[in-house]
Amino acid sequence: MKRTAFSARFFATSFRAARSLIAVGGILILAACASAPTPRGTADLATVIARATGQVAILDTSAKQFIGIIDGLGDLSHASIVYSRDGRFAFVFGRDGGLTKVDILGHKIVKRTLQAGNSIGGAISQDGKLVAVANYEPGGVRVFNSDTLEMVADIPALVGDGPDRSKVIGLVDAPDNRFVFSLWDSGEIWVADFSTDNTPVITRYKDVGIQPYDALITSNGRYYIAGLFGEDGMALLDLWHPENGVKRILDHYGKGQERLPVYKMPHLEGWAIAGKRAFVPAVGHHEVLVIDTETWQQIGAIPVHGQPVFVMAHPDNRHVWVNFSVPDYDTVQIIDTESLAIVGELKTGKGVLHMEFSSRGDQIWLSVRDDNKVIGYNPYTFEPIAELPLPSPSGIFMSSRAGKIGL
Repeated sequence: MKRTAFSARFFATSFRAARSLIAVGGILILAACASAPTPRGTADLATVIARATGQVAILDTSAKQFIGIIDGLGDLSHASIVYSRDGRFAFVFGRDGGLTKVDILGHKIVKRTLQAGNSIGGAISQDGKLVAVANYEPGGVRVFNSDTLEMVADIPALVGDGPDRSKVIGLVDAPDNRFVFSLWDSGEIWVADFSTDNTPVITRYKDVGIQPYDALITSNGRYYIAGLFGEDGMALLDLWHPENGVKRILDHYGKGQERLPVYKMPHLEGWAIAGKRAFVPAVGHHEVLVIDTETWQQIGAIPVHGQPVFVMAHPDNRHVWVNFSVPDYDTVQIIDTESLAIVGELKTGKGVLHMEFSSRGDQIWLSVRDDNKVIGYNPYTFEPIAELPLPSPSGIFMSSRAGKIGL
């Protein structure tokens, strides 16, 4: 009987204690739920560089407003951004050699390293595990673990057989965990193959042209094309058939025989490829060139408002949007890719530096540096949908880039 009484008291006490714990636990769970942020994806987010203040703003394209800003990113005068595979993290490449990993949902810096003295963009590998940075000073390419930002490879990009490093430009990611880049000082294109491990296999293509200054890779990852500052023409590497080496294309492309003043060299990443045509900003001329992407020969030229910088294709390829260098940098024109006619012109404000379409093509966003604003437009009606203040905005990078080669 005593044992029975003890057992009853024990279970009664245990039950009351358990009930109290459940109640407290419920309160804690409710409190945790109340304080936890609402889960959301990143597919409708973009990052915008505020170059004058060393900040990155987070743009919610669904709400059409900025939802956060991140400080402490250093010199962003020529900054660019790539994304992790899941679109959660942005890797910011600063001109001061800074590589910064940013949480675009948490609106905070995760990790930052000053990996060089002067850098000019970067890329993320196809598997998302490696981030590569193109450096001016000390030259070469440095490659980092995307989780920790610990350096896993240093590719010096030597000039010839000497000790000097070349400035590196036009760094892109290519299929099968490769990086492709150009050497300004030695006129070469290199392919760094990380498909096996973190010790890259390097393939060098020499004498591609004088002073390659920028490059692009086509969206299917096949063609790497480098522009040449020191001479006319371009260098093309077919990554499906690398054994064929680099060939010269568009020998007329450049400043040409008539040495016109060039206010800003066009960005090759701003080429628009629509169907079997590429729409290319001419250098020093008020034209957009039309190129056949099967033969890589020019088949037309479209007169435009000024010297074009970016030529950006709408996702449906029906239109391309063009912005211009000074003194015409307050204007954007829209070209119909079928008729090759200009079908729209916008006066957006001074200093249009960059443009980016939303992934589904329902919006286009423009950075207007001198007027300290970012403007969204409906790309079908050409009507504005939002105007947001931001100090000296430049690059706009949609998170949908996370799923694309070369971006």
